[in-house]
Amino acid sequence: MTIASSVSDSPRLQHWSLALLAFAQLIYSLDINIVFVALPEIGAGLGFSEHALQWVVSAYTVCCGGCLLLGGRAADLLGQRRVFIGALWLYALSSLAGGLAWSPAVIIIARAVQGIGAAMLFPSTLSLINRIFQEGPSRNRALAIWGGAGASGLTLGSLAGGILTSFYGWPAVFFVNVVLAAIAVAAAYYVLPKDSFRNESRNFDFPGALTVTMGATLLVYALVQGPEDGWFSAHILLSLILAAIALLLFAAIESRSHDPLMPVRLFKNRSLVTGMVITFIYMGTFGALPYFLTILFQNVMGYSALQTGLAFIIPSLAIFAGTQLGARLTNWLPVRTILPIGFLTGIAGTLALVPAAFSGAYYVEILPGLIVSGAGQGIVWTAMWIASGSGIGHTEQGIASGMASTTLNVGNAIGIALLIAFSGSGVENLQRETSVSSFENALQLAFYLAAAGQIVGLVVSRLVPFKAATVVSAKTT
Repeated sequence: MTIASSVSDSPRLQHWSLALLAFAQLIYSLDINIVFVALPEIGAGLGFSEHALQWVVSAYTVCCGGCLLLGGRAADLLGQRRVFIGALWLYALSSLAGGLAWSPAVIIIARAVQGIGAAMLFPSTLSLINRIFQEGPSRNRALAIWGGAGASGLTLGSLAGGILTSFYGWPAVFFVNVVLAAIAVAAAYYVLPKDSFRNESRNFDFPGALTVTMGATLLVYALVQGPEDGWFSAHILLSLILAAIALLLFAAIESRSHDPLMPVRLFKNRSLVTGMVITFIYMGTFGALPYFLTILFQNVMGYSALQTGLAFIIPSLAIFAGTQLGARLTNWLPVRTILPIGFLTGIAGTLALVPAAFSGAYYVEILPGLIVSGAGQGIVWTAMWIASGSGIGHTEQGIASGMASTTLNVGNAIGIALLIAFSGSGVENLQRETSVSSFENALQLAFYLAAAGQIVGLVVSRLVPFKAATVVSAKTT
């Protein structure tokens, strides 16, 4: 009996499992942006230089993106429940270390380990969704609830960061994860189905994990440091060259490995491949908006950390509503139609942010763009995971989830770095300017560039095969 069939025999347990997995996804998503609002306080409290401070964010994103394939493979070989619980423990302990950090090095290391925990958590959560619920309407509804928690968490993280930093100080943005993870661990033992035994002869492909992590880390490092140090600086060029070599080695290892992190044959699944490209674009555009909105609220509009957090409440609700709308649309339209609807809505909302990005703007002036962009973001979020999980067997849901979530996280790191580079909207660069208009112009350009990236996503979404949204029966093994 498969997990999907055993859990479906108990609707109540199935509902509780979905609630827990949505809660875990909320924890994961919260932490992507929760430190943004707290960055100035972290920098001042631990003596960060302006340039090194960005690594509080990047260390998490890079390590998470680099280890997601390993996390997906671990979920397939060891079992989703085991990896899910182990990831939460790692997440909680690293968060505790981050809150107790006494130096920049300690908090960056804690964030890196936290990213590894997140890399184990995300694919195990998504693969559990895809195994517990049959492909079709049941899974689509589950993904909408899970996606609503995750997509809303991207902006709720900014809200939580603002409130916790204002009332309890920056360590609270780390300590809150300890409490949330402990609750999830306790619940997991009662509501998640037990794992079946796996084939112990298979391996995790550590050479592949090492090379892809090195390649991603070096690439993002070059993108982050390039605007500051110069794209033709020796260490930037060396980083780009080594990144290319590491990623080429990774491709060679995967083509020869008996148990690869990223099986080459899965690239024959056009729905998965297109979904991977869309997740990359999604987090490089929609996922980057909270970073620039935080700068807009704090550095241009003069909001406090608490006010900045409160400003994200309405867009969080808009994103959640968008995920539910996306799930309802799947009952009537194919995913290849729903994705363009989401991207078109998101493009309109992102462009509406441009004229409201100035120092004298009232919140009500930027609100329409936040709502429309959030709705589009939610629609795309639900639809892209439906596409990524279509036609994948139960025993490979973990690695497929790892593949799609890898492009999601690397896309966020690269997207933010590129938008900062081409718009000049990095705080460390803008603080050299005396005119407020420099902030306004840079942020407006960042919004234009994000909308341009969403247009690319609109085009790519038409490559999703029609059957990805219309298949109702699950492929089982």
